[in-house]
Amino acid sequence: MPDAPKSASAASEPQSCRLCGAGLHHTFCDLGMSPLCESFLPADRLDRMEPYYPLRVMVCASCYLVQLREYVAPEHIFDDYAYFSSYSTSWVAHAKAYCDTMERRFGLGRDSLVVELASNDGYLLQHFLPKGIPVLGIEPAANVAAAATEKGVPTVVDFFGTNLAAKLAAEGRRADLIAGNNVLAQVPDLNDFVAGMPMILAPEGVVTLEFPHLARLIDERQFDTIYHEHFSYFSLVSVERLAARHGLRLIDVEELPTHGGSLRVYLAHESSSHAVASAVGRVLAAEEARGFRRIETYTGFDAEVRAVKRDLLDLLIGLKRQGKRICGYGAPGKGNTLLNYCGIGPDFLDFTVDRNPYKHGRFTPGMHLPIHPPEALDAARPDYVLILPWNLKAEIMHQLAHIADWGGKFVVPIPKPEIVAPSEVKPA
Repeated sequence: MPDAPKSASAASEPQSCRLCGAGLHHTFCDLGMSPLCESFLPADRLDRMEPYYPLRVMVCASCYLVQLREYVAPEHIFDDYAYFSSYSTSWVAHAKAYCDTMERRFGLGRDSLVVELASNDGYLLQHFLPKGIPVLGIEPAANVAAAATEKGVPTVVDFFGTNLAAKLAAEGRRADLIAGNNVLAQVPDLNDFVAGMPMILAPEGVVTLEFPHLARLIDERQFDTIYHEHFSYFSLVSVERLAARHGLRLIDVEELPTHGGSLRVYLAHESSSHAVASAVGRVLAAEEARGFRRIETYTGFDAEVRAVKRDLLDLLIGLKRQGKRICGYGAPGKGNTLLNYCGIGPDFLDFTVDRNPYKHGRFTPGMHLPIHPPEALDAARPDYVLILPWNLKAEIMHQLAHIADWGGKFVVPIPKPEIVAPSEVKPA
């Protein structure tokens, strides 16, 4: 049985930083109460009690890690997980490009081992299989791991940390490449998670971690990337400190467009021979100039979030008063944060659609929007389509360019709510 959600009394205990242990006294942003963002409801559960938890994000004045309290145990969140990476065409393409680049850069071959932490449905490791490069996925969600196994990706169903790392090391597993895409944010015990990496990393091996960049979250008011399964939000300043705590050092960093703007960091053993790329110093200097070592930089974000909420509601209320029909596209975690914080339910959106069949016939948590297959948009012919996974807006707008046939337009909520006509979409 998975662990039950943490009780209110446990959540009310004094909070300390999950990286450095200092007390937390500063609010980054407060999104009120919200249900778990991936808890999609079948119709027979709509009249039952639905648990809500606080979405109040704090910032550590010592190490500047932005973080959410662990209100819900990961075992509860990931027991039956609804997110399958392979349903995003652009994300799978991103993963394939990563595999090709890593093969060339680090000379990976048949004698290598690539380990992915939170390997999901095999969306990434599958691309190493035709190359003959041995892989191992580690994925805590059994239903998602089963999809990876069907693709031929060997997968361990477990949470990664020092306990699992010790078992793998005892079996002689040593990874030449450890990949972790958008998993670091989902780990409540950061120190245990990162401490496991050097235990299975070959002496000259490399760890790559991708995560949404806190600088972009702040600058572009991406508050909807905050939800209960994302326990932490990272700058390079905080990741450098995290790595050093566990005998790892930054050797390179790339700025990526994925997920609204991400960093890909490269880590290696402190004793390794890897040189440090100039990009590390450049990005750290940019963050310092941006004020990432001053608490005031973080505490002003809450007012920005409230402004986005007011602007989006103003736009949608105006459209509804004109008698316009609005539907949603996508049912991502970020979308559920936005819907619940802004109070956008069936009074604004008739329904939303999603490519993932797992979600079809279910309802979004909290706001209870019905989720249909994408073809439902063609039948409904709405005047406006609210794009909830705005980080994939270019891909989605091209897929739905035909809504112009009935005069349909898009609404993009982040960073500033705007209406976009299909004719304004730039060619791919």
